[in-house]
Amino acid sequence: MLHRHLNHQRYTLAAIDDVISRGSMEDWLEMRRAVLGDRALLEKVERVCRAHIADPYAQRHHFWMNYAKKHLEAA
Repeated sequence: MLHRHLNHQRYTLAAIDDVISRGSMEDWLEMRRAVLGDRALLEKVERVCRAHIADPYAQRHHFWMNYAKKHLEAA
């Protein structure tokens, strides 16, 4: 997925937010593979999601927040 307003393919905070908000299942699977191999990236996902956690309608962010928490606790 090409992230809006970004001209690279690294997982910056903005790119993570874009993948979570607008990404397809394929984009999510790609990010999942990346976070499983990089704890720092998993922490970035948690940081992005924390900004949206007060919004009960941000279900994609809630999903990824729970995913990040579970995997950070297991590590």
